[in-house]
Amino acid sequence: MQRTSERIPPFPSRLSAFLLLLAVAILFPACGSEKETDQVALSNKLVPPGTYPSPQGTDTELGLAGYAKVFCSAIFVSGRDPEEAMKNSGFFFLPEEDRGHVRYFIDREKKTVELTLGDTLSRKAKYFGSQGCILLSNEDKIFFEPVPVETRLPNASTQPWPMGDALEYEGLPSEIDSTVLAEAVETAFSPPEALTAAFLVVYKGKIIAERYAPGINKDTQLESWSMGESLTATLVGLLIQKGYLNLDEPAPVPAWQKPGDPRAKIRIRDLMQMSSGLKFTSHHDPELAQYTEYLDHFYVYTGAVNVFEYSYDRPLQFPVGTEGRYRNCDPLTLGYIIQQTVQAKGKNYLTFPQEALFDKIGIRKQVMETDPYGNFLLTGYDYGTARNWARLAMLHLQDGVWEGERLLPKAWADFVSTPAPAWKEPIYGGLFWLNKTGEIPLPKDMYYMAGGGGQRTFIVPSRDLIIVRLGHFRGNEVGMKSLDLACEKLMKAF
Repeated sequence: MQRTSERIPPFPSRLSAFLLLLAVAILFPACGSEKETDQVALSNKLVPPGTYPSPQGTDTELGLAGYAKVFCSAIFVSGRDPEEAMKNSGFFFLPEEDRGHVRYFIDREKKTVELTLGDTLSRKAKYFGSQGCILLSNEDKIFFEPVPVETRLPNASTQPWPMGDALEYEGLPSEIDSTVLAEAVETAFSPPEALTAAFLVVYKGKIIAERYAPGINKDTQLESWSMGESLTATLVGLLIQKGYLNLDEPAPVPAWQKPGDPRAKIRIRDLMQMSSGLKFTSHHDPELAQYTEYLDHFYVYTGAVNVFEYSYDRPLQFPVGTEGRYRNCDPLTLGYIIQQTVQAKGKNYLTFPQEALFDKIGIRKQVMETDPYGNFLLTGYDYGTARNWARLAMLHLQDGVWEGERLLPKAWADFVSTPAPAWKEPIYGGLFWLNKTGEIPLPKDMYYMAGGGGQRTFIVPSRDLIIVRLGHFRGNEVGMKSLDLACEKLMKAF
């Protein structure tokens, strides 16, 4: 069975997505009751079509913009070879017929990249230090002041894992077959077309296997895509633990608080479970064939817009909490809520994740990129190391407690790993994916962070096990098959 990568990668072609969605459309029946229909009609009346933002630009113009941003990050954030990066990452934004005609220009002094197509079309992205690469507006501008993000932790080599990178190797536990474990690691990197960049296994808190592709090491910040949504969930949990938010309170979005606006019923819980009901066109939608505009799902990456405003300024398509759909608007609206909450407490939004979360769990650097307005775009523009993602997974395995300090609410891990009621299948929890159907050859209690280019962080509570796999987008399909086989072997190693 083809794995969940078919459901979640952000950027397959519209045609391939449409064919897939025809096969699964039965999973998304229309809303039933007349009362529910009236609620949706009311929302559309309050925010009628044409009054909320819609994508501007052609597929080629927008695709070139997204390609430029991803290429910039590959060069200045990940340190990859330009030809390799152009081939394996970012190409998916462009229509296939345009991909072979793109030229690139790198200015290492100004830390910019420019992609051109033909004689008149070009787009730029620029590296801004701690905020990574940002897609510039058509005027080559950004609209906020970048902020350096520094860790307060000592050099990682001076502290043992997981607070640092010094490994205290004591040999493998007796219950693990070292030969089979080595075979599992080798399988994760085979064949070369899988483009696996990193593979890491943590068992009972210890790193028992770790390997990187040539040119990549434990400190390389790699494309992570939608695993950033699970990071958003972690930041929401952190704010709930501090008493700033509550899962079942109405989402504090002022634009939804007008009298009679049914969006006022959207709770933080609904956003966490991608069940807000907001209309936000996506290649996952069974009604994809009806869409004529560029998809909202892609536009947040390619439009150089304020992604928070673009996400929450939507009418309802479904009554709140009745339809589970994978849509970027929900985690991005949560990003807005995080931003507003942090700023209301007098904290710097751009440095808050490092100070309140990453420094607590041994992460010295995690590149969280923004739109041109300084809003974290954690549905895809985030870069981390394999060890970073393993630490975040360990925090959840430990029920939100790290070195005796509770960072996340008690049973938060249970919440994010429990099936969201509005989804037709038990495959999604609280900004984490689930393995309740046994689609992945790991125990069914496994839940995971997932990125559309073949990035996975598996959390297996019953085995006290974490598996991290990072890779480049072109290798996604082959890489996921290799990962399945590696997981099968890994289970046999115990």
